[in-house]
Amino acid sequence: TPANLGTLLHRAIEADQTYAALKAIFSDASRFQVHSPLLASNALTDEGAANHTRLCERFDSAGLQLFVFGRSALRQDLCAPTKYPARQTLESCHAIARRHMLSNSNAVFVQQNPNAIEAGVFHNDVISVGTSHLLLVHEWAFVDQDRVLKEIKTHFSAISSRQLIVLEIGNDELPIQDAVSSYLFNSVLLKRDDQSFTLVCPTDCRSNPHAFATLQRIVSADDNPITHVEYLDLRQSMNNGGGPACLRLRVVLNPAEQEAMHSGVIWSSELDQSLKQWVNHHYRETLSPDDLRDPKLLIELADASAALARILDLPIELFLDREFC
Repeated sequence: TPANLGTLLHRAIEADQTYAALKAIFSDASRFQVHSPLLASNALTDEGAANHTRLCERFDSAGLQLFVFGRSALRQDLCAPTKYPARQTLESCHAIARRHMLSNSNAVFVQQNPNAIEAGVFHNDVISVGTSHLLLVHEWAFVDQDRVLKEIKTHFSAISSRQLIVLEIGNDELPIQDAVSSYLFNSVLLKRDDQSFTLVCPTDCRSNPHAFATLQRIVSADDNPITHVEYLDLRQSMNNGGGPACLRLRVVLNPAEQEAMHSGVIWSSELDQSLKQWVNHHYRETLSPDDLRDPKLLIELADASAALARILDLPIELFLDREFC
């Protein structure tokens, strides 16, 4: 289910195109089910994988689905932030769980700490990251956090033969402002062959003294499953609100399912080179308000979209309005 991104207008317009693209990529209805986005409304605002974590013993086994919401549209007893909007509702989380036929035993719904939202944590992936049997979380991540972490561990134990490892970082060690500015939790956890983990972080974590000291402490601990940290320069992505967490969503496929999906979007060195050439040819270095009044810009964007459709071997209608084509 693509996120409807309904809180912000400029993001909500992405949902229909994302839905059409996923329908084309996972077109084999005997193997895949792509649902339309939830109705974009105040009660069902949904930010997708940014507020969802799948914890599991093995990637091909049943997992525990952790849904994080910031507010409820119907329950007046729950707290909510007042300065910044809470982008995910409890009702949208429940709707997604029902749509994907999740049971009470493998889905947990927890509320994001409104104090963290007020400090700039607009998504859960800015204050928590998890995969497999590991959850790395800031002290300010959830409402009633001690109880919530015990609940998550209990649910995980019910579906797994191993215990969930929870690494909680205190606000004294990593102040919430540094967690947000460094994007430490907006990282990706990668499981290694020896069952340890690598944390892929933006270089902002290396330049932030509190974040760097926290990571150094984590990897130096003898009993810690995170044994490696990789730093990537993602400043351009970070300037636009993105980070490593944008690559977090894992779609687990067996070989037959991989064969059934559209192969034109699978990374290869050839595709990588084609996309780089496309970017270098079509992306403007600058864009001014005056450019938006120029009809030539529309033609330029149409040419770029058509070229991208050819590279990915996808229908051009995914990128351009049919009537415009």
